[in-house]
Amino acid sequence: MTRRLLLISNSTLHGSGYLDHAEAEIRSFLGDAKRLLFMPYALFDRDAYAATAQKRFERMGYALTSIHTAANAAQAVKDTDAIFIGGGNTFRLLKALYDFDLLGPIRARVAEGMPYIGSSAGSNVAAPTIKTTNDMPIVQPPSFDALGLVSFQLNPHYLDPDQNSKHMGETREERIRQFLEENDTPVVGLREGAMLRIENGETTLRGSTGARIFRKGVEPVEILAGARLDLL
Repeated sequence: MTRRLLLISNSTLHGSGYLDHAEAEIRSFLGDAKRLLFMPYALFDRDAYAATAQKRFERMGYALTSIHTAANAAQAVKDTDAIFIGGGNTFRLLKALYDFDLLGPIRARVAEGMPYIGSSAGSNVAAPTIKTTNDMPIVQPPSFDALGLVSFQLNPHYLDPDQNSKHMGETREERIRQFLEENDTPVVGLREGAMLRIENGETTLRGSTGARIFRKGVEPVEILAGARLDLL
């Protein structure tokens, strides 16, 4: 009941700037929190990524610092009001969370009610594993096991099959079905522009584009913004 998560499919929506489509939701979600700790581990140039995030959150009235500049990363997690983990490569991100021994501290703070915002890769690592990410394994984390802040898998940037495409590779839906041939955990395919807000024991789909729910042995279910996903 104390978990507070905002899991965003994408940081930039076509036709708008960085986090513009999520700003109202972020403001509403953060409430009285003022100090944010940013984790830029999903991109190679952490300084540039942190500078981008810092400018954007300052425009919203929040003080943001990057964990990669902290003398003690675990202590920085303990001292912040909220965490934002940005997008990029999910394998690189998870490896860094293992390298800096941050999985436990993040889980502990989220269990206390600290707001957690993830976007793309940052949303992926909130799931039990990163097995449904779209990314290439450019580095090898010790395990695919992630934070496990939710009980279901996520597939941000979910794309519907294009009936006019001549591409002969698997669609996103086919790849998720392959995951479910080997695993029992439900998967939420979050289209770009969609996000999940989890608080007060409720999971609600927000944003503008909807999502698809995949479960083993049953056909996918389409859900629209405003729908509750508590059954997951």
